[in-house]
Amino acid sequence: MKALSLKQPWAFLLVYGYKDIENRTWSTKFRGRVYIHASKTIDKPAFEWIAKNIPLDIIQKFMPGNLPDNRMFTTGAIIGEIDITDCVTSSDSQWFFGPYGFKVANPVAYDKPIPCKGMLGFFEPVI
Repeated sequence: MKALSLKQPWAFLLVYGYKDIENRTWSTKFRGRVYIHASKTIDKPAFEWIAKNIPLDIIQKFMPGNLPDNRMFTTGAIIGEIDITDCVTSSDSQWFFGPYGFKVANPVAYDKPIPCKGMLGFFEPVI
């Protein structure tokens, strides 16, 4: 199965079913199940964006008790899987920033991350 690498906290939000679209600068015709790999890079400005744009009660469904910060996330591992159902150039989703968005469904978060080196684009993980 192919994998797609994302920075945290985006990977976390995707596999826990909160984020319904994954933004990319490139399009794809691929449809199907993929592993979600959490890269070793943390997107620190994303935490500020989440804190400003997502209501606290919704955040606390996923992170009870406090706002997420970069110490709460696994990196350098496959943390779950999703289905890519479409690739769009516009969306009403609050998560769409474009220019392309991979619509996702059926997220599964793993209880135990699988350490793995990531790559750009879709890749075959070496587990």
